[in-house]
Amino acid sequence: MKKSMQKGFTLIELMIVVAIIGILAAVALPQYQTYVAKSQVTRVMGELSAIKGVVETCLMAGKTNPVGPGGSDVAPDCLIGFSGSSLLGQETAGTPIPTTAADGLGSALVTIAADESSVAGTFGNSASAVLTGDTLTWSRDANGTWTCATTADAQYAPPGCPGAAAAAAP
Repeated sequence: MKKSMQKGFTLIELMIVVAIIGILAAVALPQYQTYVAKSQVTRVMGELSAIKGVVETCLMAGKTNPVGPGGSDVAPDCLIGFSGSSLLGQETAGTPIPTTAADGLGSALVTIAADESSVAGTFGNSASAVLTGDTLTWSRDANGTWTCATTADAQYAPPGCPGAAAAAAP
């Protein structure tokens, strides 16, 4: 008698493979979403950080009125060359930079004063759903020291910019 050779996989073998892939996907997807949110907070931190140098230059020149692209750079106006970010929403309070949303780009809120300046943004547009509505703020004190803080959960906050739970801790 000849033994017949098996050709292909049995149903149980295929079901085991599908179950393993399902388990791996169930573990990987939340980790990936956390990674995306964390990278978006880091990106916004860098984008808003780029404005700090402009604020410092304007303070040294006595310019305290931030204006967006297309504005003047004559005292007291300080021309902020920030064209927006796809991860920020449009600011509604104060003077947003840029002043109008363009093609899904959000704005930053810049305040300039000798005793306290700030650069802030609110997550919106194409930011991760867990970040929408959270803010990231760079603040400058009278000594010229910049600090970063965000209302996003601490698990998404990059080093050097404490998140909501970390900022509340003593």
